[in-house]
Amino acid sequence: MTSLKTEETAHEPAEPPRAGGAAGYAKRWAAAWVMILAALMDMIDGSIVNTALPSIGRGLHASSAQLQWTVSAYMLGFAATLIIAGHLGDRYGRKNLFLLGTALFAAASLASALAPDAGALVAFRGVQGVTAAILMPQVLASFRTMFDGEERGKAFALYGAIAGISTAFGVLLGGVLTDWNLFGWGWRTIFVVNLPLAAVVLILGTLWIPSSRDDGFRGRVDLLGSLVLAGSLVAIVLPLVQGRSNGWPVWGWILLAAGIAALFALAWSEKARRIEHPLLNAGLFRKPTFTAGLLIQMLFYGGMSGFMLAFTIWLQSGQGYSPAQAGLLMVAFSAGAILGAPMVDALVAKLGRTLLILGAAVMAGGFAWVAHAVDASAQQHSSAWPLVPGLVLAGIGLIFLVIPLVNTILSTVTPQRAGGASGILSTAQQFGGALGVAVIGNAFFSTADRGLTKAFVHAAPWAVAAYIGCALLCLALPRKVVTEDPTA
Repeated sequence: MTSLKTEETAHEPAEPPRAGGAAGYAKRWAAAWVMILAALMDMIDGSIVNTALPSIGRGLHASSAQLQWTVSAYMLGFAATLIIAGHLGDRYGRKNLFLLGTALFAAASLASALAPDAGALVAFRGVQGVTAAILMPQVLASFRTMFDGEERGKAFALYGAIAGISTAFGVLLGGVLTDWNLFGWGWRTIFVVNLPLAAVVLILGTLWIPSSRDDGFRGRVDLLGSLVLAGSLVAIVLPLVQGRSNGWPVWGWILLAAGIAALFALAWSEKARRIEHPLLNAGLFRKPTFTAGLLIQMLFYGGMSGFMLAFTIWLQSGQGYSPAQAGLLMVAFSAGAILGAPMVDALVAKLGRTLLILGAAVMAGGFAWVAHAVDASAQQHSSAWPLVPGLVLAGIGLIFLVIPLVNTILSTVTPQRAGGASGILSTAQQFGGALGVAVIGNAFFSTADRGLTKAFVHAAPWAVAAYIGCALLCLALPRKVVTEDPTA
């Protein structure tokens, strides 16, 4: 049973909330907005950095591999920490972990802004990903304790809507801040902007967020397993990012195989050690539908992350777009998602998994359209308008795929395993993004010496293939979504 407790402020005693939440804590919506503001820092961070990548590369004289690591390090840090951070919040208190994660995220953002070279920025970005993973699981877990019934659905809907808008806001904000060059900081401003937001969250969060934890949480938290998981993910991505510049040495393939083997060994060892809260529940992977869903999650996020990396660099370094112009163009992608969102509920009820297949196919078609338009551009500074329809299509496809995906996957597992499955899916999303940046980034940079247009046209089919793979794997999912849990 989950308990919910509040602390007294210096001015007046807080109303003690009762389990069930909706009629309990009077400041629950104020607390929710504070936690969403903190989550927004993470939601924006991925897209805001993508827009600034070419400026970062010029400012720090970063190599192509270092640019890839600037994105991938954050995702790997997040993926390696997410599940264990959720367990720690359940045991030691979600408010404590949330405030700690926010403070550390601000510190890592400041360190990233002050990074003297590309290597330091990559290291600080990895730390930033770890700190984001500490605070993010506490947000949705706290929502479950603060709200119930219809209010809980509204809280999660609000969170989801802001998450969707944040992508468009992030790419545009990254461009505007980089072009603005406030105090001569240039791209460093995209990290500095987190500091005042974090300060507001820490002050208001201390006052308004109720303390909560899972009083029924028992058993060991697998800290050793978390280290193995982190090492495994890095071992897989490292040779893929560095392999091209090093001539694909034998040690890289050995390290890659060792990382994959370590993941399987971790899942087996947690079962053998009878870890009550495993990072990788081996029983889940015996379900073909769950495994297929996991692969879809990885391909979906990997294709998008890799495509956006190559597309952003092509726009700015290849076509001479300013960061703000590139960010404004990328809003077309989010506009497609906004257009498609109102149709999803009715379509998923009617079509079931066919909507996911359609979404993956439309996303593949949208990215293929963009690649064709890029290939057809015969001169520098060509018009952006031929790119817009493809970006809008890709955004519509994304929303058709991503909104029903998690509920469809979770409908294949028991309610008792839904929490662990959700953590694995979120980890797979971030890990897939890092893999996509590595694979598609390598395809892009390997032909960059022949011109960035040729490089993009060479890399884009990998993203298209990822979504064709998603469409095929969707055939392994159940025809209908059977879960009724709106918080899944």
